[in-house]
This record gives sequence, C-alpha cells and structure tokens, in this order.
Amino acid sequence: MIRKPAFTINSNRPPRPQRKDQQQRKKRTCRFCDSKDVYIDYKNEKRLQRCVNEQGKIIPKRITGTCSRHQRQLVVAIKRARHLGMLPFVSEAVS
Repeated sequence: MIRKPAFTINSNRPPRPQRKDQQQRKKRTCRFCDSKDVYIDYKNEKRLQRCVNEQGKIIPKRITGTCSRHQRQLVVAIKRARHLGMLPFVSEAVS
C-alpha cells in the first residue's frame, strides 16, 4: 500500500495573484526610538494614554509600531500608572 503525499512540491496549480489589499506596507518606526527616550516614565500620562484604547486595554506593538524593548517598558509603565491611580483600569461605562 503506497501512500500519496499530502502535497507535492511541483504542483500543477498556477501561483496565486497578489491582491491589491496585500500590498507591501511601510514599516512603522518606534516613536520612542525616534525621540531617543532611554526610559518611559510612568508619570507622563499623555504619552501613556496614546497606547491605551478607549476600553483601557494596552494596544499591541504590531499596531502602535513600538519596538520590543520599548513595548515591555511601556507595559510596565502603564501598569504602574494604573496601580497609582493615574490611568484607569477600565473606562467609564457609557449610559
């Protein structure tokens, strides 16, 4: 009993055409690297507020464009600011 492979390397299908939606996007640069910040301060509420959405969730780095090092510092700073009452854990309920 000979098994057929699940796929073949040289398949007979033509390559998929690239859609207009999947064009190469410009890589975002880290705003903290651009401003040459060494430390992200938890007391700077305006800067931290830009990285938190309306519901109080931290926006991921793939959306904001921050680098890994600054994203880790940013998360720690947001959590410190929340603990001290500078930033809300969740937003106010809309009535």
